[in-house]
Amino acid sequence: MLEFIDEELNNLKQAGLYRKLKTIEKISGAKVTINGKEYLNFCSNNYLGLANHPKVIEKSIEIIKRFGFGAGASRLICGNTTIHELLEEKLANFKEREAAILFPTGYMANLGTITALVNENDTVIIDRLNHASIIDACKLSKAKLQVYPHLDMKALEKILQKSGKYKKRLIVTDHVFSMDGDIAPLEQIVKLSKKHQAITMIDDAHAVGLKVSAEVDIVMGTLSKALGSLGGFVCGSQELINYLRNKARSFIYTTALPMAACGAAIAALEVIESEPELIRNLRINLRFLGSETPIIPIIIGKADKAMEISQKLFDQGILVSAIRPPTVPKGQSRLRITVSAMHTKEDLTCLASLLQPLMPQSKYDIINQEGKK
Repeated sequence: MLEFIDEELNNLKQAGLYRKLKTIEKISGAKVTINGKEYLNFCSNNYLGLANHPKVIEKSIEIIKRFGFGAGASRLICGNTTIHELLEEKLANFKEREAAILFPTGYMANLGTITALVNENDTVIIDRLNHASIIDACKLSKAKLQVYPHLDMKALEKILQKSGKYKKRLIVTDHVFSMDGDIAPLEQIVKLSKKHQAITMIDDAHAVGLKVSAEVDIVMGTLSKALGSLGGFVCGSQELINYLRNKARSFIYTTALPMAACGAAIAALEVIESEPELIRNLRINLRFLGSETPIIPIIIGKADKAMEISQKLFDQGILVSAIRPPTVPKGQSRLRITVSAMHTKEDLTCLASLLQPLMPQSKYDIINQEGKK
């Protein structure tokens, strides 16, 4: 009955789409150890280095000693603690919203929120390059899914103009797109939503240091990237959060986040406030590479070629992921470089010097003129 598995795995290997795990043995700042060898890590979403920050580690240990590790139940049974509530309060303040709700992962935050908000009488309108968790949530919601070309506001408006028959219209977009690193035009999206009486929701997972308009109705984010912990959250009005507590299935029917993960996120938020140089250092690194966001995609094209370049970099001590279909469209396989506040100028220069000879086109000179001075 399971013969199809071997066939499918062989198909993946032949197409250059087979995935294998690399095992990390040690993490030290922007470096990781694999098979006893140290590599510069340009894959991590730990943009501010907070996953390894002493205050984050200390807080996690403190919470474990006080509460243990697992919450033991869902929030609505007996898994709700003062630590969960404190984190929600801090997240709401951080995002300048009335309230927040925690989910065990960012994926579950999108899944629970979108499926709670819309149904078969509604439509959900999304950017073509939104994260997979948004797409999956839209499909599960049974709402009419409508997709506009990436960042195309004219196309979005046309969809809104033709969607008056639906009871609710929900626009969902990444803020910073996870595979392309570009930024959604939130001001235009909000303007269109107001004009056409639509609800707006953004996935803020990768938007380090970017502000969100107060007119965006729903702000989703993660604890597992810039905050260096684990989990997802949604911020908005108090009424929205009360509604999600009662209607979001991925909140109701799952065990609460471990208290230590909440403690780590609390400490991370406090560090961001007390150590603004972390975001400043990240921005310096981004300017050095000529980027607005920590995600720098280098389109290669074919999956096997992207894998080949990734392996050559790995052989020279650089860890950069090759991203292939179905994560990105066919023919758009790429290297996805992620930059953090932990990287030094020497690290960035090393990456560029090793990367550029491997590129088929000179346009991939990833250090801008300012960075070369």
